[in-house]
Amino acid sequence: MTISALFALAALSGGPSKPVLIDDFQWKRAMAAGKTLEIIGVNGPIEASGTGGREAEVTAVKRGRKSDPESVRIEVVEYAGGVTICAVYPNARRDEENECREGGKGRNNTRNNDVQVTFTIKVPDGVNFIARTVNGEVVARRLSGEVEAHSVNGDITVETTSYASATTVNGSIDAHVGSTDWTDDAEFETVNGSITIDLPASASMEVDASTVNGSMNTDFPLTIRGKWGPRRMSGTVGKGGRTLSLSTVNGSMSLRKSQ
Repeated sequence: MTISALFALAALSGGPSKPVLIDDFQWKRAMAAGKTLEIIGVNGPIEASGTGGREAEVTAVKRGRKSDPESVRIEVVEYAGGVTICAVYPNARRDEENECREGGKGRNNTRNNDVQVTFTIKVPDGVNFIARTVNGEVVARRLSGEVEAHSVNGDITVETTSYASATTVNGSIDAHVGSTDWTDDAEFETVNGSITIDLPASASMEVDASTVNGSMNTDFPLTIRGKWGPRRMSGTVGKGGRTLSLSTVNGSMSLRKSQ
């Protein structure tokens, strides 16, 4: 029996009918290494884990108390570089139509809709992963592709044998990164929360890190560049390379060697 059927049965038998829970979306597709799987939500967490197979899998569970979960649709946009899957909320009258577009370029105004969408994803080896939500945590574990994670109100946890970047506003960032061979600068930014980054002992990079209210520490020998203080560190690790940028306002910051 499906989850939605169980809740429908409870309602018919006089049992509690709220919160409404509907599990009505599942997507599977083989994806080649180097392609990108992007998930875009608004209200709700995103949880991803690596899988040894070639098939990607995305499940979305929708819950609502005041708003109808069926008012939120899940859209899939396929393009040459990969797939973007979005939770698209109904637009208000006179507003432009909400839409799903790759790279977080779509419009998606919730307009007091309280539906929460929980995404659970299985990511194949070598597939790059992007997660975007507003109210919810992002967790991505045991991945082997590039990872990009964004939230506004939520913690972010990332584990990948490749490299990653992450931003949030109200939440901490905990990242275990297996490579410093990123093509652009790697950025980890929050406002209210700590930042902890685990890196290979052999890492080579430039570091530019700052906090306002919090401590800073590093396991890596750092050749100082520019100003140095208890709330700012800027310098070179190893032979240098691309820049690792870390920034928080209210929180501590740590660079650790992977065990």
